[in-house]
Amino acid sequence: MVHGGAGALDNVKDDKTAVRYLESIRRILEHGREVMELGGSALQAVEACASLLEDDPVFNAGCGSVLNENGKVEMDAAIMDGRDLSAGAVAAIDNIANPIQLARLVMTESEHVMLIAEGAMRFADHCGMERAPENYFYTPDRVEQLKQARLKNKIMLDHDDTEEDSEDQKYGTIGAIALDPMGNLAAATSTGGIVNKRMGRVGDSPIVGSGVYADNETCAVSATGYGEDFMRTVISKTISDFIYMKEMNADAATRAGIEYLTRKVKGRGGVIVIDHNGNCASGFTTKKMIHGWIEHGGEAVVRF
Repeated sequence: MVHGGAGALDNVKDDKTAVRYLESIRRILEHGREVMELGGSALQAVEACASLLEDDPVFNAGCGSVLNENGKVEMDAAIMDGRDLSAGAVAAIDNIANPIQLARLVMTESEHVMLIAEGAMRFADHCGMERAPENYFYTPDRVEQLKQARLKNKIMLDHDDTEEDSEDQKYGTIGAIALDPMGNLAAATSTGGIVNKRMGRVGDSPIVGSGVYADNETCAVSATGYGEDFMRTVISKTISDFIYMKEMNADAATRAGIEYLTRKVKGRGGVIVIDHNGNCASGFTTKKMIHGWIEHGGEAVVRF
């Protein structure tokens, strides 16, 4: 399963725009299938799919990341392996084309789970990761979004669906989750955050249990939405706990998780979930969420 953000997404009413997003999600789903058909693990599949989403400038991650209050890109990402709960995360980084790949290196090449800002960038240099120039990240849409946010003197969720902002183009966090033929689960989440956010703000995406979670005993989860809500409810781990403690399947646990998110904090956003039996589910409180799945080796399905 993959997602490309949740929110109003009003501009997908245009047929050409809708086809653009549908084709991108479908292509990436098929790529993930191919990775595993060729013997790749769930972990390799989610990293590959997340990287492709980061490479697509229409999504708020990688080269399509939104800009902070200083007109700069600050990105967060995390990846998790359900086999042993290994995880890697980075926060408040810049000049890295694929933050999810740096998160994977934190998991495999360091003693830590999360590195942030300058420390994460030094680690990237240590690992030989190439830095991308600043202009790689500056798309016309993101520059205009920052301009509008400054005019309104507010932060703007890239996936907000309030009446005031519903006419804007808003696409949020990206994510990928997978179950491979060996029964291993994995999850990856990456984001540019919130338009005009304060320097140093970190959302849920790199937080294990909030924006990302994977455990072979339960499920894999990737979340997209207003990060502060997802952190307060630890939504991804909450969904996993519904499966572990109440023996729910993906659909029931997702519905229970979304109900909890709404009841406790009126949270905005959504999740994609694959349980340990390969059942796919999704849920969201916003008007729409761009997502797709391939369940039990069947046909790719993509929805808003």
